[in-house]
Amino acid sequence: MDEINTTTELTNENVNFETRLNLAPLLDHINDIKKELGTVIVGQEKMIDQLLVAILSNGHVLLEGVPGVAKTITAKLLAKTLNIGFSRIQFTPDLMPSDILGTSIFNLKTSEFEFKKGPIFSNLILIDEINRAPAKTQAALFEVMEERQITIDGTRNQLETPFLVIATQNPIEQEGTYRLPEGQLDRFLFKITIDYPKLDEEILIIQREHLLENQGKLEAIKTILSAENIKTYQALIKQIRVEQNLLEYIARIVVNTRENAFLYLGASPRASIAILNAAKGFAAIRGRDFVTPEDIKEATVPVLQHRVIVAPEREMEGIASPEIIKQIIETVEIPR
Repeated sequence: MDEINTTTELTNENVNFETRLNLAPLLDHINDIKKELGTVIVGQEKMIDQLLVAILSNGHVLLEGVPGVAKTITAKLLAKTLNIGFSRIQFTPDLMPSDILGTSIFNLKTSEFEFKKGPIFSNLILIDEINRAPAKTQAALFEVMEERQITIDGTRNQLETPFLVIATQNPIEQEGTYRLPEGQLDRFLFKITIDYPKLDEEILIIQREHLLENQGKLEAIKTILSAENIKTYQALIKQIRVEQNLLEYIARIVVNTRENAFLYLGASPRASIAILNAAKGFAAIRGRDFVTPEDIKEATVPVLQHRVIVAPEREMEGIASPEIIKQIIETVEIPR
């Protein structure tokens, strides 16, 4: 027993604990947010983790699911736990770019044009049914999602940080919808697919709704994170350590998508960076200041599934991109 204690002491002396990141405040806040969301949302732990990682990684999210699986309410609940600006935009076929970005209005008093900001000028933007707006309106989001700025009439308008877009879409309904351009899809960090709840979860959903009676779902949700907290944690995430062999692991996965016979279009280098940033986020919410292969695996499917295009003949066979990506992950050797 004495020998074991001595070895432990020697090992601790050789480790420089001062270089480790202090993730305790972040983990406390993450757990508090999960607790608040859990009072309304039943199950969907994976989705909640991905949304939190997106915030920490400063990335946008595309939520896809059939109507009624809590896409919109989840975004609203998440916004309620954050003490930041929130804006909701309902996309429709007649929506114009100026309805989102804003427009210049002539001021009769000053005899000058004044820019009136649109709803995009906020911190957390919920875009409901994003695939209902035409291409012209979709294109208006390209600059703001990538560069966090808007250029109108030659004037650049910088958006406040943090800035996060959560968009929802229905994968089934086709009437009155438009396919999102690949360039826009590439700007979403994650595409999160929400499935139907299980039987026991469905029962719990019904029970909670019955007990609510006339009370609103959002009323009791507490605010957890401020804008400054988010900025601090986003900076902290960037310091998560990633070994060189893991960087190469990410690159091999992404390059494999470009060489895979099942895929017509592979992922871009932006996808590699997205996997890196998301893996750091997953490591942080698991309480680690270093990335493991499991973090990369967890990040890969939601990062890549909307960035690749399945070959037409494989799509006709009913093969979807998540299945192909999982096969790629299995074939790429895990670093040791």
